[in-house]
Amino acid sequence: MPELKPMTVIYPVMPAKDEAERAALRPIGRNRQLYQNAIHGASDIVRAADEMGLWGVATIEHHFWSEGYEVAPAPSAIQAYWAAITRRINVGVIGYVMATHNPIRVAEETAVINQLAQGRSFVGLARGYQSRWTNVIGQHFGARATKSPTAALYNVQTTLAGFSQETTGKKDLDDDAKNRRIFEDHVEIMLKAWTQESFDHKSDNWQIPYPYDTGVDDWPLARAGVTQRLGAPGEVDAEGHTRRVAVCPAPWTQPHPPVFVSGSGSPDTIAFCGQHGFVPTYFTNIQSAGPLAEHFRKAAAASGRSFLAGENQCMVRWIQIGKTREDALRRIREYDLDIWKNFYAAMGRRKIENDDYFGSLVSSGLFVFGSLEEVRHELLQQWRVFPAEYITLINHYAQTPKEVVIETLDTFQRHIKPALDEVIHNASRQAAE
Repeated sequence: MPELKPMTVIYPVMPAKDEAERAALRPIGRNRQLYQNAIHGASDIVRAADEMGLWGVATIEHHFWSEGYEVAPAPSAIQAYWAAITRRINVGVIGYVMATHNPIRVAEETAVINQLAQGRSFVGLARGYQSRWTNVIGQHFGARATKSPTAALYNVQTTLAGFSQETTGKKDLDDDAKNRRIFEDHVEIMLKAWTQESFDHKSDNWQIPYPYDTGVDDWPLARAGVTQRLGAPGEVDAEGHTRRVAVCPAPWTQPHPPVFVSGSGSPDTIAFCGQHGFVPTYFTNIQSAGPLAEHFRKAAAASGRSFLAGENQCMVRWIQIGKTREDALRRIREYDLDIWKNFYAAMGRRKIENDDYFGSLVSSGLFVFGSLEEVRHELLQQWRVFPAEYITLINHYAQTPKEVVIETLDTFQRHIKPALDEVIHNASRQAAE
């Protein structure tokens, strides 16, 4: 029987009781004690999720967060540590911003993590929408942040954390196109590194080996005939020049770990996932996710990949479960409204009417809240539209206390997941008939 695969993604938010305290502690993102508390408290959440039987747990990648909202600069280190303290759960990141990374290093690090975890790992990828750090760290590749204007070009109504993705001019289109070229080039290199005994590659940003036209002509082990005898076939040509490279080690999982790709609604990104068999991860409301899910299946079918409705796809949701609806709304005010107002809304991707930040949050389509019965009912309605194989449950820890995160995950596993499993099972059975 097919089952839902839940994962939780920890957004490391340095906690403050209110905006005044956050200002008094500026830059709170560099507060040693708060980060110390948060990083070790996150480990307790990960251990609890492992015991509960969640499919996965992920960190994120973001940099320069002096305001303290997404302090997550070293995803590989975090994943490796989590793999060491767990037994069953899959560890990963949602996701590496590939246009800013050396793809060979990502391939190596994720292969090592996959080996350490004996296959209990996945890899998440993202395009990069935060200009402050994407432009800085991606400068040597020429990468700039994207606003995903392709969604507007395709006339698809989408949201990223509730914000419409709209192009504001030719510069956005140019930046997005360049970001996508770099992203796809780096993903191709990473896939080659994972799956081929040795490979070469030439593109605008990369020559592998370097220089590509002549090969590396001063590798001592080739001069001594060692690589020809002991290295990968084809690494060295008849003149002793290195013509291909072998990235070591290979991942434990064959041909490579599962790959998730974050998307805010760009049909190009969704089609890219379908072509490669990656898992599109929808930061969108259900009205957008449904049509995009079919776009994914068509793109996959065109590449010879067949998926049932919802299969190999992931929905992102923030959930707050209270004793009553009012209690859940209180939790949202205490745990989620700060980051919504001062980060998500401040990004300027959605007009906030009359400064009603709370109203825009609860109507975004990404938050599901209320009593247990209300949350279960709402998710059941959404899964009947789109029976996604995976769900990503994001929590704003440590602004949300550790105990609340663990309680919410436990409630989801015991009281909501079984109902969604039944929806997925019925959808699978109907497809088979």
